Amino acid sequence: MAKQIAPLTDLTIRNAKPGEKSLKRFDGGGLYLEVMPGGSKLWRMKYRQLNGKENRLSFGSYPEISLADARAKRAAARAHLAAGADPGRERDVAAASASHVAANTFERVAREWHHTFVESWQPQTAKNI
Repeated sequence: MAKQIAPLTDLTIRNAKPGEKSLKRFDGGGLYLEVMPGGSKLWRMKYRQLNGKENRLSFGSYPEISLADARAKRAAARAHLAAGADPGRERDVAAASASHVAANTFERVAREWHHTFVESWQPQTAKNI
């Protein structure tokens, strides 16, 4: 039987002090707070991929991400796992898609078009366009 872990509280999180090594304070369900030697506190979640390998997700730092927010993100990640999807891979795909959308701005496309046709135009036409 698995060991029962007392859930974290906001008070225990605020009082978590850094040590010489990074410390882990577990909340249950794979969610834990990693207290770094420098004093930063990071939310992470341990999980097993579909192929059995262990992996972890990062949810952000405390206090920017509260305990309730971290638990909600853990629940969403566990729902993805239950549906047979890898939440880490989905996060990477979403980030790549967002950067691709940001790269396709009107200005970039217009400059690319201008660069393509500038050789066939007269210098004054290229300047006007």
